[in-house]
Amino acid sequence: MRGLLGIAVLLLLAWGLSEDRFRVAWRVVAAGVLLQFGLALLFLKFPPATSIFLLLNQAVEALQKATEAGTGFVFGYLGGAELPFAETKPGASFIFAFRALPMVLVVSALATLLFYWGILQRIVQAFAWVLRRTVGVGGPLGLGAAVHIFVGHIEAPLLIRPYLLRMTRGELFALMSCGMAGIAGTVMVLYASLLGPIIPDALGNILMAAVISTPAALAIAALMVPFRPDPAAAAELAIDDPPVSSMDAIAKGTRDGIVFLLNIVASLIVMVALVSLVNSLLGLLPAVDGEAITLQRLFAYAFRPVMWLIGIPGEDTAAAATLMGTKTVLNEFIAYVDLAHLQPDALSQRSRLIMTYALCGFANFGSLGILIGGMGAMVPERRPEIVSLGLRSILSGTLATCMSGAVVGLL
Repeated sequence: MRGLLGIAVLLLLAWGLSEDRFRVAWRVVAAGVLLQFGLALLFLKFPPATSIFLLLNQAVEALQKATEAGTGFVFGYLGGAELPFAETKPGASFIFAFRALPMVLVVSALATLLFYWGILQRIVQAFAWVLRRTVGVGGPLGLGAAVHIFVGHIEAPLLIRPYLLRMTRGELFALMSCGMAGIAGTVMVLYASLLGPIIPDALGNILMAAVISTPAALAIAALMVPFRPDPAAAAELAIDDPPVSSMDAIAKGTRDGIVFLLNIVASLIVMVALVSLVNSLLGLLPAVDGEAITLQRLFAYAFRPVMWLIGIPGEDTAAAATLMGTKTVLNEFIAYVDLAHLQPDALSQRSRLIMTYALCGFANFGSLGILIGGMGAMVPERRPEIVSLGLRSILSGTLATCMSGAVVGLL
């Protein structure tokens, strides 16, 4: 039952760091936690539910393949076309700037087109109706939170970009938190292939982690930056300089996507460089236990009690905390690679399963650079606000995925 204590402590920590402890929307918090448990039980007790989400994820994969058709044509094998040589190191040919980021262009164009056709507004209204009666959040936030299960933390805000300017500060933070607590559907298969040898039904568990962390992120966000949304406020929306035709919508969306893409690339380079610089400076300090001090190690020390609280046995907490430190400072991909290559006696099977969920999120400094660069370009008027909420979103996303690990450990 330690996991229940862990969930309570994580929620209490979020409340303790709240901007306004007396204005918390407790309905959102309670509904988010209950929905997380309910979805976890649904996945575990009713396996066909996983199949439904896998079908939705296939739509995202189709979008990624369509994007790679374009990048492969323009950039050749750098963009995903057939390699003219043998790949000696698996994954070495995947270049982030040419394979992953161009999807921002396609989603931007697609979202603008859907808005011109009036389809996006209808989807937002549908989510507003459902989520107003369940979790108590508005349509744009509800749609953004839901699609975060399948797309990245930039593609999801792109789908609701016309609504971002009118969101409250709390809703904006909740959207950022959902992005930090999830992963893109396009990388689920990659992570599952890494964990397949050590985690039974790895793809199902990765998918379940992405799904159940979303309501947890809403609950944590509602505690840290309280909001009381008006779901009906976003029912209708007019935008400046609307497109006059379908082709104009595609052109405008593509033009805007280029700005987002350049901002993301620049911010990501700077954030990763700064982390490397800090590690270099820490390396000047005396070594501890024969190893240089790094941000990863410092975060690992902080994560040890958290790992114990979410259900990791005491003898496994050091290895688990090291994985969380790697995930936070670097990224979840490297952490999953490390998890897959751990010695059999480093973590128990139950601990490995819990860590599969705890690591399943974009909450790291590199992703923060992407988030600030991308969302800052989408709504320049709110860029200072996005920057001010950035570090908080890493914390909220981390708390949400740790809650998911605790829930799975309990069930």
